[in-house]
Amino acid sequence: MMLTVRTANPQDAQAWDAFVLNEPSATFFHRIGWKEVIERAFGHRTYFLLAERNGQIEGVLPLAEIKSLLFGHSLIALPFCVYGGIAAATPEARNALDQHAQALATQLGVGHLEYRDRDAHAHEDWATTELYVTFRKELDPDVEQNMLAIPRKQRAMVRKGIKNGLIAEIDESVDNFFHVFADNVQRHGTPALPKRFFALLKSVFGPDCEIQLVRSAEGELISGVLSFYFRDEVLPYYAGDMETARGLAANDFKYWELMRRACERGIHVFDYGRSKVGTGPYDFKRNWGFEPAPLHYTYKLVTAQKVPENNPNNPKYQLFIKAWQKLPRSVANFLGPFIVRNLG
Repeated sequence: MMLTVRTANPQDAQAWDAFVLNEPSATFFHRIGWKEVIERAFGHRTYFLLAERNGQIEGVLPLAEIKSLLFGHSLIALPFCVYGGIAAATPEARNALDQHAQALATQLGVGHLEYRDRDAHAHEDWATTELYVTFRKELDPDVEQNMLAIPRKQRAMVRKGIKNGLIAEIDESVDNFFHVFADNVQRHGTPALPKRFFALLKSVFGPDCEIQLVRSAEGELISGVLSFYFRDEVLPYYAGDMETARGLAANDFKYWELMRRACERGIHVFDYGRSKVGTGPYDFKRNWGFEPAPLHYTYKLVTAQKVPENNPNNPKYQLFIKAWQKLPRSVANFLGPFIVRNLG
């Protein structure tokens, strides 16, 4: 039977996710739930493409279009996700999806088409960036062995958090998490994602999206992390800390508690996620004994002349960052979603 490519419809949801769950090249960010999250949280148009033969899916490519006067016009697999690109069971399906996406990018007149691959794929004529790496590590089935695998200095910080009487708890609401997240990102001079985005993640992905909070021995909320579970992996994805967290070693304690509980429930891989090379988060993850692996972000320049640099490392954003840090929290939380929705 001939292989065909088309846009997914609501009736494809179950088959799409079944394919993603069983396809080794797929990630949590290939799940069809991202279509609803991106459309409802940010209003972006999505194009979730599937390649099928005789009614059986052989590959998927989730895409979303971002159109912004300030940050440009792009087609990305997938914005707000660190991994993406094509997940395909056959080379034919991969090629068909790739050709369809390129034709769509040209039709839409975007500046660029972007794939966020974890593994390298042949597109030697496309632009690339070496800005991002990921940190992934297999967990030992024994909890104590995972503690001992943390380098000595960082392990001492984990034990300091335990000694300080910190308490970890699971929270079904997004309110407390958003409080620490918004506080954290504003201190770093970047806009916060809207609270409704986190609520949608919880609603759409259910138990596969979990919020863990950390409180002081006196019950004060000081830290939080939102994680995704996929197959046998846990991905701490969004995190935030109050200013008091550092002195209590809450950041190290937070990730250790997540790792400990993941180990106890049989999770085999701890995915520390994406970081920019040479930044504080990059160093923090290496200090935990994780080694960086390059992420293969590739860009087909359609009407653009160069790879976009829409990230805080770009010097042209430094004045904006300093001004944002001085805004009242209520103003920052109100304005933030209008800006960050176009960053992806």
